[in-house]
Amino acid sequence: MADLTLALLAVLPLAVIGVLMVGLYQPATRTMPIAWVIAAVVAFVGWEMAPRLIAAASIRGALTATRILVIVFGAILLLYTLKQSGAFEVINAGFSSISDDRRVQVVLLCFLMGSFIEGAAGFGTPAAIVGPLLVGLGFPPLAAVVVALTGNLLAITFGAVGTPLIIGLRDVVFAEGTGTAQQVVQQGGFESVGAYVAQIGVWAAVIHAIVGIAVPFIGVAMMTRFFGEDRSIKPALEVLPLTLFAWAAFAVPYVATAVLLGPTFPALLGSMVGLLVVTTTLRAGYFLPDEEWDFGPRDQWPDHWVGSVKPGQGVGTGGGTSREGTVAADGGVATFEDTHSQDMSLGMAWLPYVLVAALLVLTRVVGPVQEFLSTTGVFAWNNILGTPFSEGVELLYLPGSLFVLVAVVTYALHGMNREEITDSWSEALRNIAPAVIALWFAVATVMIMQRTGSAVVLEAAPVDSGMLGLLSEITADTTGQLFPFFSGFIGAFGAFIAGSNTVSDILFGLFQFQAAQQIGAPTQVVVAAQAVGGAFGNLISIHNVVAALTVVGLIGEEGRVIRLELIPVLYYGVFTGIVTLLLAYVVAPGAF
Repeated sequence: MADLTLALLAVLPLAVIGVLMVGLYQPATRTMPIAWVIAAVVAFVGWEMAPRLIAAASIRGALTATRILVIVFGAILLLYTLKQSGAFEVINAGFSSISDDRRVQVVLLCFLMGSFIEGAAGFGTPAAIVGPLLVGLGFPPLAAVVVALTGNLLAITFGAVGTPLIIGLRDVVFAEGTGTAQQVVQQGGFESVGAYVAQIGVWAAVIHAIVGIAVPFIGVAMMTRFFGEDRSIKPALEVLPLTLFAWAAFAVPYVATAVLLGPTFPALLGSMVGLLVVTTTLRAGYFLPDEEWDFGPRDQWPDHWVGSVKPGQGVGTGGGTSREGTVAADGGVATFEDTHSQDMSLGMAWLPYVLVAALLVLTRVVGPVQEFLSTTGVFAWNNILGTPFSEGVELLYLPGSLFVLVAVVTYALHGMNREEITDSWSEALRNIAPAVIALWFAVATVMIMQRTGSAVVLEAAPVDSGMLGLLSEITADTTGQLFPFFSGFIGAFGAFIAGSNTVSDILFGLFQFQAAQQIGAPTQVVVAAQAVGGAFGNLISIHNVVAALTVVGLIGEEGRVIRLELIPVLYYGVFTGIVTLLLAYVVAPGAF
């Protein structure tokens, strides 16, 4: 079959995803099963992949997706547990007590708190949590969504305790036992695929740290320019020292953690240290602006700034026990009686996440503990359907299990009653349900596209490259040595259509790796740019924008939000491309 025909077939599953999700606004729960069917047909027709291999690859993909879902469910469960217990009310009150200046609140809540939530839970939760918090403080809902989406950009690559890299790249793209994994270890001189992915994490953290220096300022500047009374960035320039200090307080432990502890902790520990340093400094009176900045008179706000949820009616996070007038998850205004937060200390409110961080370090650093958890309670399916494909789920070792454990401990710590506990589980299950079908079929689709070029398939296929390999060859031939500049944009496109940094890495991780090899560029740097691109693509992902607008009662304003978010996306994309070129050809040209 001609290469052109194969190329058209190879791009078909991705094209279907783009058309259905971007062009026709179809949800991932409908799009991904269709894409899976297309990928299976293409693999059978174009690559002569046996039906049994297609089925085995799909099952392996679904099992891998289940590992992601366990992590996400545990993170979301703890999040909703803290909402129900009133802990988020206390945490937010601690931030708002530092300053009433909206610029300071954006730095604290969007950049630092948002990054912490992303590091702990990921998968779009920061905007859905921080947005309603800002509205409760009096922000126009449209402004709250815009700055909430922007603020946690640096943390997304390491969101949900490193899921995009650990699950997306290590366990799917470069899975042990594949030809690619063996090539990485043998040619790159790495001890394992995990060591290789850890290096990708380091380069991704470096790119983020360099390009992300402007992110806190951009968030503030977008607020003052588009939602301020004078429509100017001058008020943002007045807090430039604070935004740079906040960036440094986050970036230093962020990069150090990536180097020393791997891809699990950068966002989590970077934001925790950053929060401690910045809040302590602000409470001491440093970096506070001379005059407080606020939005103009509310009666002068355009109608499209405010929807069904009115600003300043209490601080809420979408359900749970909170102050009267809190924002409900469906975008309305719910009334709750706060039964906990009045008596809860700030330290007690933060304690569950401190426990999570401590347990993660313990289980990932202490060898005997790590070995016990990773070998106990493992569900494994070897030689799926009699093929070389195998997959396992280490239930006890996955971070999601630790989140569930801490959630249970929190019931006692925060004195929660049965109704609150039940509500936290109901909210978590309701939020995870749509992701199940989408992730199962998304990962299964990519697994088929990857395995069409594997050795086990080539025994029966008359072509030299699988779907993703063929697409990477064409792309590398077209862009040549400039390919690293576009790597971030490719990752952003994946997140734009899929709504997830993890899925973007799964979709295009191998593609980027093979393209880098084609042009002789260091693969770690190029794949790191892919991971960074998956982060800034989230800012304009339709899924994330719709979710963020829903919880503040502004459905229908997606176009306005995406147009505004294109500002940080274009900035991040261009400078990520420049930094990637410099790293690939000047700083580390000899890397694998």
